[in-house]
Amino acid sequence: MAGSSMRDIKRRIKSINSMEHITNAMKLVSAAKLRRAKNTFEKSRRNFHYIIESIEEVFHNTEDVPQLFLRGSREIRRTAYIVVTSCRGLCGSFNSNVIKHTQKIIDDYKEEEPPLIVAIGSKGKDYFARRNYEIISDYCLPPEDITFMETQEISQPLVEMYKRGEVDEIVLVATSFISTLEQKVYDETILPLEIKGDPYTHKLYRAVEYEPSVEEVFNYLVPKYVEIMIYNAIIESATCEHAARRMAMENATDNARDMIANLTLSYNRTRQAAITNEISEIVGGAEALAELQH
Repeated sequence: MAGSSMRDIKRRIKSINSMEHITNAMKLVSAAKLRRAKNTFEKSRRNFHYIIESIEEVFHNTEDVPQLFLRGSREIRRTAYIVVTSCRGLCGSFNSNVIKHTQKIIDDYKEEEPPLIVAIGSKGKDYFARRNYEIISDYCLPPEDITFMETQEISQPLVEMYKRGEVDEIVLVATSFISTLEQKVYDETILPLEIKGDPYTHKLYRAVEYEPSVEEVFNYLVPKYVEIMIYNAIIESATCEHAARRMAMENATDNARDMIANLTLSYNRTRQAAITNEISEIVGGAEALAELQH
């Protein structure tokens, strides 16, 4: 009986030891990918501010601001949600947090027409497809591989739908990178724009002319703003995914090592008990033989 128990424990130790090697290797890979993704994200974030400043400059320095892209210009009847998840699992609650957050927004703010979904990452696509949401576009390759040109293919149809009035609001749901140990899901309305302050309140000291017109300049900047917002969110989400997976694999590796330690202790105790039992049987047999000889 003890021999069978010891074999089972050794088999479990061997299995968990193999798993520990896998999770440790995945942790090291995720750490390397995290460093690369973080560098790309930080460069993208620095450039992102130039677009924001350009839009705010146009908004604050002219009285002829186009109303099409500004909040309050239309009633919100239908929303398109850009949901940024990953294409792989084993990253803790990274994907489920984004999906739950999006579902909560949809449930809390019900418009007249059902929402549209732009799924970046297969996890979000699978979830909303199973619940019969209309998915107007998707991107299911690893987010760190996306290029700015591919981001344009995602954003341009959305902007055109907004211009035609097919959607009245575009909301981005993604994960914000706070630190390697902390990531937070957020939602942000990309369109319509809500720029703080009133028009013509921060006028420049120099005269500014916009060619061919203020409207044309604004109509050019806003799609660029949407493109870089989505691109920045995807790059940041990839950084968060690798950070979450590194942490999940580190926890899994630690748990596996704890299990191996506990199983090794159980194995040693079982083995010691078996040895003690055998010694007791030998001593008992020797005493019985001695009594027979007398």
